[in-house]
Amino acid sequence: MKRLLVLQHLEREGLGLFSKIARERGLIVTVFRLDLGDSLPELYEGDLVLVLGGPMGIKDINHPSFPWLLAEVDFLKKALNKKIGIIGVCLGAQLLAYAAGGNVRTLLGGSPPKPLPEVGWEPIFFNSYTKRDSFDYFSKSPMVVLHWHGDRILLPSNAELIASSNRCKEQFFKIGELAYGLQFHLEVEDEMLANWIENDSNFIKSALGKNARFLLQKQQKEFGKKTLKSRLMFLNQLFDLIGA
Repeated sequence: MKRLLVLQHLEREGLGLFSKIARERGLIVTVFRLDLGDSLPELYEGDLVLVLGGPMGIKDINHPSFPWLLAEVDFLKKALNKKIGIIGVCLGAQLLAYAAGGNVRTLLGGSPPKPLPEVGWEPIFFNSYTKRDSFDYFSKSPMVVLHWHGDRILLPSNAELIASSNRCKEQFFKIGELAYGLQFHLEVEDEMLANWIENDSNFIKSALGKNARFLLQKQQKEFGKKTLKSRLMFLNQLFDLIGA
């Protein structure tokens, strides 16, 4: 049985649908709460790594509140060198790109441009080359996903861009043969998102205004169940590609 090593940075940003898929595939799931002082694991052949999200970012590396971020980057460098299968989500995607030589910049929007997070259910659009990676099913039409980020990723030169949104080009990418970064969230379930809305009040208002809570609750009712099948298919495809 293969191990799925999960790097988690915050209580409310857990596995969600990833947990369901891991159980169905018989993976041995071990969660490392880096924010609570857990040490990073040793990497062995056949391991898989899932890096979850969080409100901290690349700019917080070396910040005393997040002493584990730099060690996590080094861990991901080792995983890439060992050709370990990796899925990075939101913060995880940013750390993955940074470990490979990329960077992160504040996402801008409006006129004149100013910092403006991308929050809510909006479509992503796939590049035509994705048939090589068996994403042709998803590339036939835009896929609606949940966005929840205030930065954009500056991809390293060895990354392949797979999908973009209207607001942010770097939404889904591949590094090497077995590492994938998702700036968006496919793993969310109703209770998880309700928790995010409750605890990220200032952040969502900075993106959507004073009615942010109402707008996101309305979107979740419209898209949460409607997109569940496609999200599970997508995540299962990702697990296939990283060798799960």
